[in-house]
Amino acid sequence: MRAMERMAESPRFKARIAGVFWLGTAVAGSLALVFSGVLGTAVNLVATVCYVIATLLVYSLLKPVNKNLSMLAAVSSIVGCTIGTLNTFLPLGVATLPTLFFGGHVFLVGYLILKSIFLPRFVGVLMVLAGLGWMTRGLTSLVSLPIASGVSSYLMGLGVLGEMTLTVWLLAKGVDEERWKKQADAAAR
Repeated sequence: MRAMERMAESPRFKARIAGVFWLGTAVAGSLALVFSGVLGTAVNLVATVCYVIATLLVYSLLKPVNKNLSMLAAVSSIVGCTIGTLNTFLPLGVATLPTLFFGGHVFLVGYLILKSIFLPRFVGVLMVLAGLGWMTRGLTSLVSLPIASGVSSYLMGLGVLGEMTLTVWLLAKGVDEERWKKQADAAAR
């Protein structure tokens, strides 16, 4: 029992579980684009639940870097998930609005990774670019559909590259636990 408790408290374990749920978001989100009707809705809800869990775990991991920005990132993600879910059941005509919030989340996660000492900088750079890509995609879709269709695939590719790089890193390496604890101790002072 103590071993399970220690493992659950381990930042490396949390990081790897966050990677599992971020991957679950990508897989379920991709499948939601393939299926329609009730099955498509159900798979989209699975993607949303995975994203919320990944968001909470990443918040916990990045809180020692900057608690307020980590909270802002999490809130941005949760708002995006909420709007997306509401739009699924009550078509609000705001299909691209969640992308702005997800972009804000990804951008802030990237920034926090850049400021951390326990995750690699290149992952932070790719996440910042991914966040900017998602936000730009959302904005261009809101203001001008012709512009959005011209750049959408490039911006989406940038977003996927950043998020999948973080996902793979979290799954394969997690975080540098010793450095995470050092930054957490410094933040606690």
